[in-house]
Amino acid sequence: MTETITGLSMSLPEVLVLLGALALVAARWLPPAARRPVTIGAGAVLVASATVLGVVGIRWQQLPVLAGAALASAFALPPLLRRRTGRPTWRARWWLALPGSLACAGLIAMGPVAAWAFPVPEFPVPSGGFAVGTRVAQWTDPLRPESFTADPDDRRTVVAQLWYPAQKSPAGTQRAQYLGRTEQEARTVAEALAGGVGLPGFLVDGVPRARSRAVVDAVVAGGEQRFPIVLFSPGSGGVRTQNTAWAEELASQGYLVAALDHPYDSAVVVLADGRTIRATTASSGDRDRDEELAAGWTAVRAADLGFVLTQLERLDRGENADPLTGRLDTGRAAVAGHSLGGAAALQAARQDRRFDAVVDLDGYPHGPTAPALEQPALALTQEITADTDPRYLPRLTEALENSAATSYRLTVPGAGHLTFMDGPLYLPPVPSIVGTLGRTESPRVVAEATLAFLDAVLRGSPGDPAETLRAYGKVYTVSPSGARGTARPTP
Repeated sequence: MTETITGLSMSLPEVLVLLGALALVAARWLPPAARRPVTIGAGAVLVASATVLGVVGIRWQQLPVLAGAALASAFALPPLLRRRTGRPTWRARWWLALPGSLACAGLIAMGPVAAWAFPVPEFPVPSGGFAVGTRVAQWTDPLRPESFTADPDDRRTVVAQLWYPAQKSPAGTQRAQYLGRTEQEARTVAEALAGGVGLPGFLVDGVPRARSRAVVDAVVAGGEQRFPIVLFSPGSGGVRTQNTAWAEELASQGYLVAALDHPYDSAVVVLADGRTIRATTASSGDRDRDEELAAGWTAVRAADLGFVLTQLERLDRGENADPLTGRLDTGRAAVAGHSLGGAAALQAARQDRRFDAVVDLDGYPHGPTAPALEQPALALTQEITADTDPRYLPRLTEALENSAATSYRLTVPGAGHLTFMDGPLYLPPVPSIVGTLGRTESPRVVAEATLAFLDAVLRGSPGDPAETLRAYGKVYTVSPSGARGTARPTP
């Protein structure tokens, strides 16, 4: 009943409310014989659909529709009631009724426009040969004190969401809740994300209603194939689910993706016992101080990534009975991240040679650029404009050049910073916010470019990765020369 109709960004009851409201407005302009049945029918549909929405929850986008319908009803119903009681009826002259009808129609039209701008996200169907399963894990590192609290006995806890290749579930199986294990957790996360960028939470009230394409605890894909691993760190204030479309596409292609919540840094983290940890990290406004802070947060995230890789190795060895035991190829592991998470991925790879590849999704490299990277890296960036931080490209180039392996920088035309996450699926399609690739193209380009690189590095796919990446934008190949290299456009 609440499932969004593809292409409309509205559910069936919402569409019926819209049609009922428009019919009430139009009834004034119909021939006399049609006005009464149309008004009564439209009112019945409107009341019934609004009642359903009252039970399942009314999105704010429907409020102007209901306001327009209420205003239209105030003019449409009294003449019918007076006719029924035999009293004389009065109808406004057309030149008086027209402005009122236009005002009602304008209010009603605001509903679908708002639903289009802030929709319930519709996740793309993964294109790989596997169905996708998902589950949430929580691990505590007994050897690492929690640096964000003063309690000497507090130990660092990390929450990770796993997406993995799965068997196809029976028809009608409910898909996974987006943003959290429950709708309540999803609402908590959505409100925190909105608050983190200064927006009221109601603007994104459709996001917690979304379902992704994965199935919770789905049966692991059959056979003996072992799945390469991709660890993911979100952006500053981001959460483990922020790249769900990307993770599900990778999982459908035979990878296990583990995305992390970083407590006290992610906007909000809901632990297994119900405790809620909100972000305490914040910039100071001083450029040098902020760089120092970001370097520290990056180091904590890098340690989280290495810790989770260790937990996945233990899981694969069967230290605890698990359906994924013996199915993880921990000898082929990549580390990835968006924004600050991209910086953390670079740091994690420098510190931990178990990682075989790095993917930086538009992340400024905070912290030291030494020791040199031993692994190939792919850095995806938005279009570089006059508004881009002038330090960004030189710093990124330095990080990639200080490497013992060939790396690649891919500039994606039409991309914005939020193109590299799920944002285009549910934020207004404003170029300065999400770029110009659109809701369908954005997740496709980012996932396919990532897969082209990972397949080449982790699976040994034939061909030059730079040549494959050219389909998605302008590629710069960074070839090492000793400990340094040179970035050059790929012809």
